[in-house]
Amino acid sequence: MRLLPAGFLLLLPLCAAFYLPGLAPVSFCDDDKESEGCKSLIELFVNRLDSVESVLPYEYDAFDFCQDKEEKRPSENLGQVLFGERIASSPYKFTFKKQEKCKKVCTRSYDPENSADKSKLAFLKKGMQLNYQHHWIIDNMPVTWCYDVEDGQKFCNPGFPIGCFVTPDGRVKDACVINSEFNKKNTFYLFNHVDITIMYHSGKDENWPGARLVMARLRPQSYKHTDENNLSCEGPPMEIPGEFTNKLNLIYTYSVTFEEKNNIKWASRWDYILESMPHTNIQWFSIMNSLVIVLFLSGMVAMIILRTLHKDIARYNQIDSSEDAQEEFGWKLVHGDVFRPPRKGMLLSVFLGQGTQIFIMTFITLFLACLGFLSPANRGALMTCAVVLWVLLGTPAGYVSARMYKTFRGEKWKTNVLLTALLCPGIVFADFFIMNLILWVKGSSAAIPFGTLVAILAMWFGISVPLTFIGAYFGFKEKPIEHPVRTNQIPRQIPEQSFFTKPLPGIIMGGILPFGCIFIQLFFILNSIWSHQMYYMFGFLFLVFIILLITCSEATVLLCYFHLCAEDYHWWWRSFLTSSFTAVYLFIYAVHYFFSKLQITGTASTILYFGYTMIMVLIFFLFTGTIGFFACFWFVLVALLPHIDKYRHLLIVFTVMDSEDEGKQLPCQTLVVITIQIQQSL
Repeated sequence: MRLLPAGFLLLLPLCAAFYLPGLAPVSFCDDDKESEGCKSLIELFVNRLDSVESVLPYEYDAFDFCQDKEEKRPSENLGQVLFGERIASSPYKFTFKKQEKCKKVCTRSYDPENSADKSKLAFLKKGMQLNYQHHWIIDNMPVTWCYDVEDGQKFCNPGFPIGCFVTPDGRVKDACVINSEFNKKNTFYLFNHVDITIMYHSGKDENWPGARLVMARLRPQSYKHTDENNLSCEGPPMEIPGEFTNKLNLIYTYSVTFEEKNNIKWASRWDYILESMPHTNIQWFSIMNSLVIVLFLSGMVAMIILRTLHKDIARYNQIDSSEDAQEEFGWKLVHGDVFRPPRKGMLLSVFLGQGTQIFIMTFITLFLACLGFLSPANRGALMTCAVVLWVLLGTPAGYVSARMYKTFRGEKWKTNVLLTALLCPGIVFADFFIMNLILWVKGSSAAIPFGTLVAILAMWFGISVPLTFIGAYFGFKEKPIEHPVRTNQIPRQIPEQSFFTKPLPGIIMGGILPFGCIFIQLFFILNSIWSHQMYYMFGFLFLVFIILLITCSEATVLLCYFHLCAEDYHWWWRSFLTSSFTAVYLFIYAVHYFFSKLQITGTASTILYFGYTMIMVLIFFLFTGTIGFFACFWFVLVALLPHIDKYRHLLIVFTVMDSEDEGKQLPCQTLVVITIQIQQSL
């Protein structure tokens, strides 16, 4: 068990070594050398705009920016639609190696007397006030804005702001800090110009025609163009006053330059973005912290199994006195009640089926991501893979749920199958549908189209539900899981429990250690979701996933043993809730993250944040609870109670009666002989 984390540490470099780009490479040539396999036109695509101060993303067209006259929209996969990505062509088009200086894209005019213009400009101001970010794409590669951060490091952001705002009290917000000229109170500054630098690998010493793009950077600028026929891209910034009283013209321009960079390989062209994120040291600290917890728990479990349990069994084999034979205590006294069916066994079996489905889905998804199949270059692939796997894994869910329900001696098999197929997915879909209504009312690009919702329902009821029925059919055909001991007809009375062996304190304590293994990784995951940072460390995430499995299992087994020693045999639900309580800590951390790390404002954004968080918490609750339950089930079924069955005859106390010495017990030696004879007869 201790060697397992170390083994995955050795596998981690392999996980980082694979990189499978999201599309085939495209070659570019000079305008006069264009051919079928080598083109000269470079198109810039625009994606949705998002903000760290709002959960609501918007399409590029929602703002009054320059639009492509012949707009094209590449086909989007399911993951992109669910994440609200809306990619479209833009009027920014370049010719390979052709430099452009301060070229006009379009002009937008606003009249205070026109209500439509007032509405468009107000929405643009709101975007600047909430720090909405552009996301541009060239050759399926993000156009980044790179700037210096502390310690002389450079951070490359795959987005750049619309503009910035100086508050009425003179407080400079967000990107306004980059220019000392952005200082007028109650004024918006629009980034209406971009300096784009496109770097390429010339193909020298490579076996491909033309050149390939390896990097695209830009620097947002603000210029007040006075004469659109004589543009210079110099002078004061483009100011938009807080009070819209006069006519306003906004001229959008760009400059583009090309640089040769043969030292950057096409297959590693994303590396400069990923390397600019200084998180590797923190990740290793997280891994080492998690490994310390795993080693501690492994030592505790090993001590129980190899020392305590072995010592108990040895005592049965070496009985030295009649008093020893009568002194039974702890888990040995409740062997006849351990497998008594739990209350609400129907609900527990449904949770276990859904948890198994989520576990297999998560494992396969992370494994493929670790190998590079779901890299950031392959947009939306991670979510698409997860959804498709969940749909196809209905059979294991139905089988596990049906088999466990039969083991719990349940008879309402139809209800079990229907709840397995509909309960948890129904809760998730209902939550998701309510969130989608809010997004639709707000006009956000993250609102799922009606056709996509119908497609999701069709996948659920047309594929997942039938597969669940098939799995349940085979699960009910199997025999119930055999128990090593018989269950007593009369339940044993549970003695008064100490504070720490009562259900609630044990469950609360059980979730602390698994959460301690993941909370640092959780910070980066929440950043990627809500702060729109790129997540790529799937090797680390897969390793933390394995550590989480081990920690949930060992913590649950440890507490399960302690409770059995306290003669409390209600372990079924407790084993599930002990590890699943980690989800409660996840929710508490999400609340802390919301108030301490995010600047989200508005009722709709707050509802959306906690609505989506509840979906994550439910999925995590089912996943961790299932891991803890089956670890404890294996421990009781395989490691603990078979020894009770072997030595069960030793729990009998014999009293022999004769006519002369009535009521006396036989000597110790005689008692041992009788016991051995009974063992042989059994």
